[in-house]
Amino acid sequence: MTVVPVTSADLDAAEVSWFAALCSDDYEFLGVPDGKLRSSWEHCSGIVKEAERQGFGNILCPSSFQVGQDTLSFVAGCAPITERINLLAAVRCGEMQPIMLARTIATLDHMLEGRLTVNIISSDFPGQKEDSAYRYQRSREVVEILKQAWTQDEINYKGEVYDFAGLTTDPVRPYQTGGPLLYFGGYSPSALELCGQHCDVYLMWPEPKEALAGRMRDVNAVAERYGRTLDYGLRVHMIVRDTEVEAREYAEHLTSKLDDEYGQLIRERALDSTSLGVSHQAKARELADKYGYVEPHLWTGIGRARSGCGAALVGSADQVLTQIEEYKKMGIRAFIFSGYPHMDECKHFGRLVMPELKTCSMPEVYGRVPASTPATPLGVGERR
Repeated sequence: MTVVPVTSADLDAAEVSWFAALCSDDYEFLGVPDGKLRSSWEHCSGIVKEAERQGFGNILCPSSFQVGQDTLSFVAGCAPITERINLLAAVRCGEMQPIMLARTIATLDHMLEGRLTVNIISSDFPGQKEDSAYRYQRSREVVEILKQAWTQDEINYKGEVYDFAGLTTDPVRPYQTGGPLLYFGGYSPSALELCGQHCDVYLMWPEPKEALAGRMRDVNAVAERYGRTLDYGLRVHMIVRDTEVEAREYAEHLTSKLDDEYGQLIRERALDSTSLGVSHQAKARELADKYGYVEPHLWTGIGRARSGCGAALVGSADQVLTQIEEYKKMGIRAFIFSGYPHMDECKHFGRLVMPELKTCSMPEVYGRVPASTPATPLGVGERR
């Protein structure tokens, strides 16, 4: 029995995703920059291709102005070099005018032939600090405009931030029916309200299972008010080896050269470093034992040098599989994994764990991907 009702209640598989380190987040030793692991096109596109080879169904392409490369440009570049893997593109709402964003996403969706999902992010713009209520109102309006663009013939929208009337949706019709799935993560009441009303997959960062269950109940309560259910996802790092001893030794190796002052600088340069979600990751570190474990196999040492997702599952293949199965029983249907270095850990996970997992593509589960090119202006529709 799942913690809360979920959209894909009968699904016996899970979407298993990896992570493209676009935002200067790849290390052999945490907190020790290595030029070979920079967020270059060569390195990050290599991670995407390796994830596809290992059988991952999706890959998160994160977004940050402070470090790394542009997300949507990167996703476009990955279209011709991949065949099966979906790309989960992080979009910071408001950074691009909504109609132009709709066209960009539609273009990417056609380039990828439906292999696109979107991670909605509500955050301050670089160099600005705005009221949280305003930021979430802007994000809500962006999402509502995108949904009009993807499902109607015209965009007619009058909000507090945006105002459009009688605008044709011809150029912004995506490949997928109804548009790409929307993934969303956030812990504030405004975040839960936006997700519960409009998004498809609620993403969480690693915490004790009791805390995760509480987050699921909170967002489900909002979704129920709108007559909706959601699916749930977990973003967590991985350290998996043939034995638990080897995995725990590698966890210690990973942080063996970390200077905590420099780790703090890494955390603070992130645009979301003061968010409620980040504070909960810090709380998990405070609750951990002297070795950094807040639950058996859930190690919080990653968060010493990383804002956001700050914990890893550490153990043998069987131990990691057991944890994944427990999360699935809770109702989690989408997983976004990563590890350091990302290419190497992708191979470890691919060898030890992927053969034992039944996987799926959430856009296909939702019936979003048409069997053939759709009759849209960017597809095979009438040219006007």
